[in-house]
Amino acid sequence: MSDKPTVASELELVHTAEPVLTIDDLCFATSNYLESRQVDDIRRAYHFAKHAHEGQTRRSGEPYITHPLAVAHVLAMMHLDDECIMAGLLHDVIEDTDVSREGLAEEFSEEVALLVDGVSKLAKAAFETQKHAQAENLRKMLMAMSQDIRVIIVKLADRLHNMRTLGHLRSDKRRRIAHETLDIYAPIAQRLGMNLMRRELEDLGFHVLYPIRYRVLTDAVRKARGNRKEIVGQISASLIERMEQENLSAEIQGREKNIYSLYQKMANKLLPLSEVMDVYAFRIVVDDVDACYRMLGVAHNLYKPVQGKFKDYIAIPKTNGYQSLHTVLFGPYGVPIEVQIRSREMDRMAEAGVAAHWLYKTGESEGSNQAHRLARQWLQGLLEMQKEAGDSVEFLENLRIDLFPEEIYVFTPKGKILSLPRGSSIVDFAYSVHSDVGNTCVAGKVGRHLVPLSTKLTTGQSVEIITSSTSHPNPAWLNFVITAKARTSIRHYLKQLRNEDAELLGRRLLKKHLNVFETALEDIPEQRIESLLEELELENLDKLLGELGLGNRSALVIAQKLVQDKNIEDEASTPVLISGTEGLVVSFARCCHPIPGDPVDGFISAGRGIVIHRASCKNTVKLRTQNEKWIDVAWAEDVSREFPIDIIIHAKNKRGVLATIAVAISEMNSNIDNVSVDERDGGYSEMLLTIEVNDRQHLAQIIRRLRRVEVIERIARK
Repeated sequence: MSDKPTVASELELVHTAEPVLTIDDLCFATSNYLESRQVDDIRRAYHFAKHAHEGQTRRSGEPYITHPLAVAHVLAMMHLDDECIMAGLLHDVIEDTDVSREGLAEEFSEEVALLVDGVSKLAKAAFETQKHAQAENLRKMLMAMSQDIRVIIVKLADRLHNMRTLGHLRSDKRRRIAHETLDIYAPIAQRLGMNLMRRELEDLGFHVLYPIRYRVLTDAVRKARGNRKEIVGQISASLIERMEQENLSAEIQGREKNIYSLYQKMANKLLPLSEVMDVYAFRIVVDDVDACYRMLGVAHNLYKPVQGKFKDYIAIPKTNGYQSLHTVLFGPYGVPIEVQIRSREMDRMAEAGVAAHWLYKTGESEGSNQAHRLARQWLQGLLEMQKEAGDSVEFLENLRIDLFPEEIYVFTPKGKILSLPRGSSIVDFAYSVHSDVGNTCVAGKVGRHLVPLSTKLTTGQSVEIITSSTSHPNPAWLNFVITAKARTSIRHYLKQLRNEDAELLGRRLLKKHLNVFETALEDIPEQRIESLLEELELENLDKLLGELGLGNRSALVIAQKLVQDKNIEDEASTPVLISGTEGLVVSFARCCHPIPGDPVDGFISAGRGIVIHRASCKNTVKLRTQNEKWIDVAWAEDVSREFPIDIIIHAKNKRGVLATIAVAISEMNSNIDNVSVDERDGGYSEMLLTIEVNDRQHLAQIIRRLRRVEVIERIARK
């Protein structure tokens, strides 16, 4: 389906007109479960917000107070406490009026002020881009959640009402808000178990982004629903009859996927609507856990279960606290039947999650307690992740990863169950146990068998991690880890390692340039160094050396400032020695693959340190105009590592030619990293091999050995 914007779709309101609510409606709704004193506080908060927003209107022309009033009503429908509903009424006063956080705390309470401040955005002027603003605002809100989880519930209610009333905004703004809702807020609602809100957010976002697809799917579902009545009634009657024979009482509901979930299933599995709608789904709600398993027996006796399609989320709840039994049955006429069986308490939890039966302070509900415990565990993980994230944008990307898990369940050696996203590796498991375990892991055992760290795990496996105090995270791990915690921890370690490498290189570069002035860093007065650090707004000398090593500042300029001599502009005659073990701040250009023995030059690249090129590299022609970024480098005498290099071989097409070449290279103590073959004609092929060598002498020995192979016509270094 194509969704080219049309006049009709662009002007169409996203949602049906919102009912006009009054403060009396809100007070009546809250009086059913709150004390009269608390209802009076809510009314007082309303009048405070109305006065603060006096003269402000929404894009629709309505008085602004209609929005916070609607947000508070959403919270009241979830039976949230009085402080949360007051925060809903006041959630925009800090951001959009002259009211301060301190003023709110004085007028109402510190808790109400904390909730409102947590939902309020940061000053827009502080950010360079919309992406940075979004990321930093989310980071602030999620950190506020760690103090009081009601912050996100207020924010979700705010987002829900905004999504219901998007029709008056510009098309581009509507789409941006809808994207953000589907990417961040709907998944957060799901992560907190608030599925009722999640479904509405998803459908509203889908409606804005793809109005034609939404309308087509809605019409198709409506038609299919009418055609399905007979078979749904037949299945329901059979279940009720067998249930009564077993003396069970239950509520049986026909269950439909929301429009967005239906669309995702069609898109991800490339299914037509007819095949998706062929599945008949039922939800059976019983009194208690015991009845859940008895009802499962009834369903499996009535219809044959599909092998491998049973999931027990009661024994092993999902990470958001969701509990239910899921099974798929062969129904009448061979149609598949999806059945969910849960208790009434589980049903409330499945719909409202942490907001279910809100008992924030009394903690009288077991399901509610579990939801809070799991939500706080997740928030604790976010806190740990944000501490190690480089900036707010990196944190946001890691959050996106964390919000879309398809879970698997694996066991520790002691039998503890851990939930991980589908596709998780041994390293992901290690970091989920503890950051220190992940940082020092060297291997893993699955069912007592040693496996590589990149091994993907599946549900039911028992995993043991083997660690070593001398082991450290490897950059290659980033190619296969998928959890946000693992990715953040590895990047944090590598960043620290890079900073250490940068400081060492920066010290060498500064020493090289100070030699020109016949002085050393140790001879520079401490006061002069402090004065320079203050001028550059750097915390300490290590930070300055790190900046030099990463190429963010010129070592020559810093040397001149330290000796207070701006007239000498000559480069130091002693080159910087390169051994290949400088870590992450010295890299070797892939365009020319320099190896020990090659004449080389060093180019200082901002953020990367020194990039080593062969002096004859053609790709550096444009860079040669930047004289200040080139430095003299030379190979150290004790280079002991191996370097990749490309060689081109022109050989006859004969059986086993590649194997013969591989053997010859192996005989010379070299490895082949990569091979590509281009058949020029029927008789000859051109091969590009990436091999590992120690230096130019080693390369010459390999080439001499290859020239003795009969089928090779020509050989050259690329």
